[in-house]
Amino acid sequence: MSEKKLQHFYIAEEQSIYLLSHKDATKLKQWLELCHAQLAQLGYQHIELLGKGAYGFVFCGVNSLGQQHVFKFSRVTLPQHVQDRLADEAEMQAMINHPNIPKLIEYMKIKRQSIVHMARSPGLDLDVISHQQGPLAVEQIVHITIQLVELLKFIRDPKNNTRAKPIVHGDIKPSNIVFNLEDDSLQLIDWGSSVWAQCDKDGHSTSTNVMDLMSGDLQQTNSRMGDIYFIGEEQLNGGLSTPRFDEQGMAATIYALASGQSSRYGYKVITASSLGLPQMLAKALDGMLGDDEKLRIKAGDYLFNNLNLLKNTVMASTPTKPKLANAIPIWLKSTTDEMDTVVYGSRKSFLRESSLEESLVDIDDVQLEKYYKNFLVGMGATEKAFVAAVSRLAKYPVVGGLAIRWEKDGVYVDSNLTLFDPSLEYAFKSAIQNMITLARGIFRIGIFKSCLFNARKTLHVERQNSAQAFIAAKEQHIPFELSKLSDLDNATQLHSYFEDGKDPDEYLRLPDEMMAVLKRMNPIHHTGCIIFEVLETHLKIHSHLMLLNHQMKDEFEQCLKEILELLPTIKGIGISGFMKLPYKDTRFFEHVNELPEHFYPKNPKLIN
Repeated sequence: MSEKKLQHFYIAEEQSIYLLSHKDATKLKQWLELCHAQLAQLGYQHIELLGKGAYGFVFCGVNSLGQQHVFKFSRVTLPQHVQDRLADEAEMQAMINHPNIPKLIEYMKIKRQSIVHMARSPGLDLDVISHQQGPLAVEQIVHITIQLVELLKFIRDPKNNTRAKPIVHGDIKPSNIVFNLEDDSLQLIDWGSSVWAQCDKDGHSTSTNVMDLMSGDLQQTNSRMGDIYFIGEEQLNGGLSTPRFDEQGMAATIYALASGQSSRYGYKVITASSLGLPQMLAKALDGMLGDDEKLRIKAGDYLFNNLNLLKNTVMASTPTKPKLANAIPIWLKSTTDEMDTVVYGSRKSFLRESSLEESLVDIDDVQLEKYYKNFLVGMGATEKAFVAAVSRLAKYPVVGGLAIRWEKDGVYVDSNLTLFDPSLEYAFKSAIQNMITLARGIFRIGIFKSCLFNARKTLHVERQNSAQAFIAAKEQHIPFELSKLSDLDNATQLHSYFEDGKDPDEYLRLPDEMMAVLKRMNPIHHTGCIIFEVLETHLKIHSHLMLLNHQMKDEFEQCLKEILELLPTIKGIGISGFMKLPYKDTRFFEHVNELPEHFYPKNPKLIN
């Protein structure tokens, strides 16, 4: 099999294929087909794309013996020194012999393409499970914690590898842990950020080489940037690599899974002590996630040194999950249509505490660029958690809109959200509840708007260069639905496109002729959003529109037709969006500093 070679190919930056230009979408499809064909030539069947990230992409397939294997490819668009990390990853993975780490089969390099070939871990990654289930059952959280602590103890022990140094994984997060629901076992995957620790857990240098100790290299970190939603402060700020990095990633992961969040940053408002966990684990997590470095170390040591307390905790035989409040109304519908939900959030700038373009640390790393610099710099922890909570909604088949307004007395929420998979109701409601709880923990005046639309309905109009006009094809039209029942206008309750003024975070000014059409649409009773995203040669119109007053169908259709006819009048590049809720049904929530303590009962029989 090794004689058959995989050819040189790669996949573009991750984005829904339905948001790509025709040219880029065609390229992506061709690369996917090429990957499929190359693995088929090696004798693999049931080939599928498992996932993709900033550095590479992963396929799996079944060989002639019925074994499932995984192939991880580097992106050839990245600098060569970044691509070569795949060789380091393979070396590190081969170094560790542990049942919770997938076996490396071989590392290959074909032309510029690096490929790691390994056994497939059975199960689903915990990020997928978290989105399906919402907050995981406490009993499951305890089981996962025990396995992770034991695995981290193993890889930080110098006796367990030939280099006699602790190993740092560097990117522990839910999507890098594959969990087998059949036997509750887990595997830690994606060793692309792993390094040999420069310091042990107590801060002592791990180098035994006198020349290394005398050189200044020990002041230069070898650490790599993991996902900033999960790594701790020391790793984020370029500290020398240490097993403490993985302690932080593990604490953030356990906290996110227990609370049903997609980041570590909610810890100040939704504390670990409010999640119904055993008190010993909850207090340790609060300490590990907190702002005091000495307390983080002390709490980590306490958890690692007292793992038997957790192992001996008496747990209920049936899963314990939190009860949810109906924070805001959610509409449920079933559909057979496939959806690619995208969340567009605007008016984020007021969430920043400072607008300085401060650089964290000079690390040549695409993860930092992708996740951090764009919108999180200058935000406090709770603001970051709120933005992450809004982004999490895109993981569900949902359309609609949110307008969240902060005043001195509390938070006002207008919404219209429709979930198209009733089986995800609990998980989605938990995501909404977290978002509102985090909003309640933000003390500032401002407004945040978010539109959720199906990328499969995005209209694409392309041009050769910016000197040309955007012209829609004759067959193109902006789609809209009719509500099941006609709802006549009630002017006192209508929510306007324009009631909040111009959005300071949008930098596309639509021509006056097009604004005039939108103003004609505004009083027509409907709900949804329409967003214009203009790039140099590519215009996208994202929309989700439902007409509530059926008597106005012809007029509504005419307005949408005129919008397309006026596309050639658009000048400049940028984004401009408009959102309309069906009527005002504002919900009010008081501010909150943090949720009250709630621990797992010492006697599990007391659980309702």
